[in-house]
Amino acid sequence: MTYPQINILVPLHNEKEVFDSLIRRLNLLMDSTALTISIILVDDGSTDSTTDMMKELSLNDDKYSSVILSRNFGHQLALTAGMKYVNATEAVMIIDGDLQDPPELLGKLYSYYKDGYDVVYAVRQNRKEGFLKKFAYSFFYRLLKKISYIDIPIDSGDFSLVSRRVIDELNRMPEESRYIRGMRSWIGFKQTGVPYEREKRSAGESKYPLNKLISLAYTGIFNFSEYPVKLMVKSGMYVIISSFMYLLYTLIQKLFFNSVPGGFTALLAVISLFGGMQLIAIGMIGEYIIRIFFQVKNRPLYIVKEVIEEKIVKNG
Repeated sequence: MTYPQINILVPLHNEKEVFDSLIRRLNLLMDSTALTISIILVDDGSTDSTTDMMKELSLNDDKYSSVILSRNFGHQLALTAGMKYVNATEAVMIIDGDLQDPPELLGKLYSYYKDGYDVVYAVRQNRKEGFLKKFAYSFFYRLLKKISYIDIPIDSGDFSLVSRRVIDELNRMPEESRYIRGMRSWIGFKQTGVPYEREKRSAGESKYPLNKLISLAYTGIFNFSEYPVKLMVKSGMYVIISSFMYLLYTLIQKLFFNSVPGGFTALLAVISLFGGMQLIAIGMIGEYIIRIFFQVKNRPLYIVKEVIEEKIVKNG
């Protein structure tokens, strides 16, 4: 059996509107390059006709393979599932199915791979989203870079070309709470970024609403930073010092001036402030504990319902 040089891994969830455009551009890419390429499509529990379209394509075109998950496990786990079925000899390009990640960038990414880079990640420029969304993305990436204990590149998503040995290392990492772009950085090896303009979705609606974006941001922060816990420790020390200084001030007023500072409203405000800080601290600790809780269950990260195309060989 001859294995391809490159796999293109594409997770899909309810993408019937964009599916034909995606396949057309992937076919044009494969026709225009001397590289041998095969495509791995991962269905993340679609409820529209995406699954049927994937199956029909994979049964009629041996360049396409489809991994069908038993339900919607989420984007990061869909990527994880697809990585287990990689059979490329050189590298894997990871793209989203909404065509905001242009597959035509493969040639440029591959040239860096041939120069010795194990990870070539695409750096988003000139986003086409609204102002608030662009501001939120920008703020999050810069915050994560500042507080993370590893160097996670700013404005880089999952869109990348990674060597086969990086994929093998990702497949060895068993954590349930996955932030693949952070895991990719943690692995190390030689990495570089390539700027590109991120387009609007060509069709359909975003599969990453606000709640999922916030959840992904939480995963990135709590998986790759100790800062939340350290922040609470520092805040506690500041509160203790402030309380001691206020106590000293009260004693001086009592002993030397025979008066005690009043202020019932101020007292209530201080109690409320400290109570809120305690709840935030408990919540931050809980974020770490809940990740431990789900990890020690040792459940499979996903369940594969069906694989279309017998030539695909599972790794691990």
